[in-house]
Amino acid sequence: MWIVLFIAGLFEVGWAIGLKYTEGFTRLWPTIGTVVCMLISFGLLGVAMKTLPVGTAYSVWVGVGSVGTVILGIVLFGEPVNVARLVSVALIVAGIIGLKLATPS
Repeated sequence: MWIVLFIAGLFEVGWAIGLKYTEGFTRLWPTIGTVVCMLISFGLLGVAMKTLPVGTAYSVWVGVGSVGTVILGIVLFGEPVNVARLVSVALIVAGIIGLKLATPS
């Protein structure tokens, strides 16, 4: 289920970045892509929650989405890169790994 959860997190990145391209839901194709990513992301999260604890699954899903969105924000939109942001992202990654290690399979 961890792979399913990770893929759900990747689709969360897709819809978060997609929101930027929809320009307030005024552009048709980016809006459709964003909604499709949302549906897939939520669907896979629901599947993962069948066997993983809700707190762990949700936290990992949000963490993967957050880290991916920050990285793509930097790459695609030229968002600022500084030590504080990178340390914060590293802490999120550490939290994801910690939850994985602390959760029984």
